[in-house]
Amino acid sequence: MRAGLVQLTVGDDPVANLAVTQARVAEAVAGGADFVLTPECTNLLSSSRTHQRSVMRYEDEDETLAALRDQAAQAGIWLLIGSLGVLTHDADGRFANRSFLISPTGDIVARYDKIHMFDVNVSETEVYRESAGYRPGTKAVVADTTFAKVGMTVCYDVRFPHLYRRLAQGGAQILTVPAAFNHITGAAHWHTLLKARAIETGCFVLAPAQTGFHPETNGTGRNTYGHSLAIAPWGEILADAGTDPGVTLIDLDLDAVIKARTRVPSLTHDREFTGP
Repeated sequence: MRAGLVQLTVGDDPVANLAVTQARVAEAVAGGADFVLTPECTNLLSSSRTHQRSVMRYEDEDETLAALRDQAAQAGIWLLIGSLGVLTHDADGRFANRSFLISPTGDIVARYDKIHMFDVNVSETEVYRESAGYRPGTKAVVADTTFAKVGMTVCYDVRFPHLYRRLAQGGAQILTVPAAFNHITGAAHWHTLLKARAIETGCFVLAPAQTGFHPETNGTGRNTYGHSLAIAPWGEILADAGTDPGVTLIDLDLDAVIKARTRVPSLTHDREFTGP
């Protein structure tokens, strides 16, 4: 099975972002990808809650989702839309950061709302409070495809290994980690965290990422780390996209999952313990 990791540098205009995303998905398909993955925040990156609310849509009205579903059906591919910011009907008005798995018929096979919110103080000048605008999800998701069981996560989730263990013990063979990873924390932790999640679970890890500087119409912007990664169940980095937007193609042999878990069957070695 060939996977295609799409690396993007989106702005805060979903219409402009969609055109670029569709071109990259088409590029992956032309390269023979059966499974194409886009990053977190495929439709937009914006620090303005007012702007987000003005351009986001409810899921059933979202033009990016509809267009990418059509593209997946026309190409006959599986497509992971890493995540879209979508409106919700929640009483507090917060959005959802939602990942979608699309089948070759264009159907939504699974949805996953990002569980862990990026509420951090990266530096004196970079403070993030994702939970102020987005409400966290509450449900882990393992989705069935024709080629593997896929455990769906998003970005900051990668720092919570118990989630990935649950997904693997629930049958996942591939873990998806679409991201818009901060450039500072990315340089320090991205590769290490993703390799650890692969080794701990004996899963392939596929992590399509945002990269570079993301300008906003209000004159601000932010930087993301890039380096979309594909990691084997034994921990080898199969592909690293670097920092340029583009498409990275990787051939996956799912027998590697069985081999890694046979050599070190740690998913079956849980023990009960007390304390602290």
